[in-house]
Amino acid sequence: MLKTNAWTSWTENEKEKAFDFAEEYRRFISVNKTERKFLEASVNMAEKQGFKEISKFNKLSYGDRIYKINKGKQAIFGVIGKEPLELGARFIVAHIDAPRLDLKPSPVYEDEGIAFFKTYYYGGIKKYQWLTIPLALYGIVVLKNGDKINIEIGDNPGDPVFTITDLLPHLSKDQLKKPIEEGFPGESLNVLAATIPLKKDKEPVKANLLRLFKEKYGISEEDLISSEFEMVPAGEAKDLGIDKSLILGYGQDDRVCSYACLRALVDIGKPQKSIFCVLVDQEEIGSYGSTSAQSTFFQFFLEEIAEKTDYRRNIRYIYENSKALSADVSSLFDPGYKEAYDPKNTARIGHGVCVERTTGGRGKAGSTEPPAEYIAWIRKIFDENKIHWQPAEIGKVEQGGGGTVATFLARLNIPTIDCGTGVISMHAPFEVTSKADIYSTYLAYATFYNA
Repeated sequence: MLKTNAWTSWTENEKEKAFDFAEEYRRFISVNKTERKFLEASVNMAEKQGFKEISKFNKLSYGDRIYKINKGKQAIFGVIGKEPLELGARFIVAHIDAPRLDLKPSPVYEDEGIAFFKTYYYGGIKKYQWLTIPLALYGIVVLKNGDKINIEIGDNPGDPVFTITDLLPHLSKDQLKKPIEEGFPGESLNVLAATIPLKKDKEPVKANLLRLFKEKYGISEEDLISSEFEMVPAGEAKDLGIDKSLILGYGQDDRVCSYACLRALVDIGKPQKSIFCVLVDQEEIGSYGSTSAQSTFFQFFLEEIAEKTDYRRNIRYIYENSKALSADVSSLFDPGYKEAYDPKNTARIGHGVCVERTTGGRGKAGSTEPPAEYIAWIRKIFDENKIHWQPAEIGKVEQGGGGTVATFLARLNIPTIDCGTGVISMHAPFEVTSKADIYSTYLAYATFYNA
């Protein structure tokens, strides 16, 4: 099924299934725009399908459905297989964080009668794309006594939204002469938050904003230091195109793959091999934190699995006999920017899930380079199961590049290849995916789990 358009070969029933799956996905990402919310909704989905927290099991046996959460921002879901662990397992790892604007620890300030939030952009963005669009505020504030307060403003009915202003074109002569990086400096990505003053105060608008926070949520300015606030595009993901074949939405890198691999896992009955969906945080900023793919959470979880299945051998045998997919998005050929792509090696929209052998940048820096034997195995199982798939790469060799979490599994001697949905306008506030590619990704992950 190499490089063929899925819509041209699917039956009407298959097309209907693709649309139905994509609609469920569209609704899911529309209301789960942060890693915490995505993870909470994922746990709810899994629990409805019989998954339980691993601590509830003294022993694990064939068919048990388990999960474990790490600090509210990382999780592993699994189903224990019929075969012993020493024969290996199947791992699919995806990240649930997405490019955004985070509020700084002391974010509120006033200037010329306007209160703003100061931000720090998270992940690789084109800063100008975040100007003048409606933004929603999501966050959690942890008080000194340990109480947690959730705040969501901008996506509920009747909510206000936020925005970052831009200079009118009539006065943009000097701005337009600057390179994009200088014309839109990161320190100017300040979010307009309020304008009504509180009487008899040095900074009356800021004071009024903080008063509203105190009255509605019970938090002070000092409490903002121990908070996680994210500014994300407001509004739900939308069907795109007159044929409704596409989805336009925020955070599809990498939640399209996260959703697909979790759904593939919870939809499976009792597999031959133990299967795991690993959802990680902080991929967009290098995977350095305790909830990232570099965290020891993955290894410790597998050790706990081994203990509860009476696995007695060195855990390295599990790694050596396992296989993994790094479930991350890939770049699709955009005819509006042909100069950035190698047309012979770039994936096309609607042609199925992308399999990307080489990531990284110049000289393949940062690439995991999976063995040819493993790539042949992937080809075999996808072709035998009539999966629409296509080889892919991010773009021309010296145009840029990017890495994924594949390297952290490869370090454990688990053969790993990048495999995920193709995206147009990647890292923009609103990204584009094909419903055919989304459904093909789900089918590919289900095939991998069952192989």
